[in-house]
Amino acid sequence: MERREIEIFLTLAEELHFGRTAERLLVSQARVSQTIAKLERRFGVSLFERTSRRVALTPVGAALYTDVRAGHDRIEKGVAAAVAAGRGVTGTLAVGLEAPAVAELAAGAFARFRARHPGVEVVFRETGFTDPLDLLRAGDVDVAVTNAPVDEDGFEEGPEVYREPAVLAMARAHRLAARETVALPDLDGETVFRAGRRAAPYRREPDRTAATLLDLMALIAAGEGVCPLAAHAADYFARPSLAMVPFAPGSPSVRWVLCWRRGQRTARVAALAAAVSPGT
Repeated sequence: MERREIEIFLTLAEELHFGRTAERLLVSQARVSQTIAKLERRFGVSLFERTSRRVALTPVGAALYTDVRAGHDRIEKGVAAAVAAGRGVTGTLAVGLEAPAVAELAAGAFARFRARHPGVEVVFRETGFTDPLDLLRAGDVDVAVTNAPVDEDGFEEGPEVYREPAVLAMARAHRLAARETVALPDLDGETVFRAGRRAAPYRREPDRTAATLLDLMALIAAGEGVCPLAAHAADYFARPSLAMVPFAPGSPSVRWVLCWRRGQRTARVAALAAAVSPGT
């Protein structure tokens, strides 16, 4: 398997959705379909079961994913280790956080990095509310943790740091507040605010934006609109005037990933990417 084939296969095995896989890898959906079909012809066996409603790994596909993921992670770890050994991983690593809570939620990944590279001081900085890539764009941080997919020009998406479900924030008196779950179609007809760079499919156009998190919460509590948020918001931003209703099982997850400026994958950034990758 060639490198791009491996990336497409692994990503589709994780997303189980051709469209999201294409968005994540910045390729066309046709490219994803053609690559998987080519692999299946080469191996002489189906790797995915496809219907109009779902995509699922076959038993052979699941076994291949386990083996390929482990090998891919070992290669990535080895490359990062070689870079670190050649250049020396020391100094300060400035990490911008779109959601400061991720520093706690993904504490294990950052602890693993510190254990591997005690000569590096990790400094967290909270990014701008309306433009979470502002510090990275300005060169004030080396890497950012942001909501995937990263599709802005000049940036590269790295490995996943943390994944969680989504919730819909609304006023306590909202018509959906008593529901156990909500679904994407429930957003139709609603005024939907955007928090940070909340990605599709939870983004709706035209979005309404707020200047700060406090402003956003106040507008939602006043019944001005609703806002999809990562599930940790239900704990971190709970208040009597708000309801946080989970999206139904099977809804797309919120994926927090590393992101760096194109061409700026330094030894420290590469070492962090290796440390947060599953299985490394």
